Amino acid sequence: MSESGKSRVEGGATSGRSDSPAVGLGPTAVVLGVFSAVGAWVPALAIVTLPLTIIGGALAAVLGGMGIHHARRGVGRLWTAVAGAALGVAGFVGDTALIWSVGA
Repeated sequence: MSESGKSRVEGGATSGRSDSPAVGLGPTAVVLGVFSAVGAWVPALAIVTLPLTIIGGALAAVLGGMGIHHARRGVGRLWTAVAGAALGVAGFVGDTALIWSVGA
């Protein structure tokens, strides 16, 4: 064992808190949020990708919320989680408003 209390892995690298899967929640939320927001607000894409943008927006909001939770505890970056959650909500609300306006 090393002096810092971290366990050693093959190749001499150490694993720490930054190796947690929670680190990827924020960037994943940003990617899904951008896809959802662009798909919701660009009419040519909204016709083709509407079901995927709704799912992507909901997932971005949930993953962004989870990323915020973990970032406040020191794992991951807060700004990516907040940006992903905001974009996901914007895309989800845009898609839902689009469906509601067409259906009414």
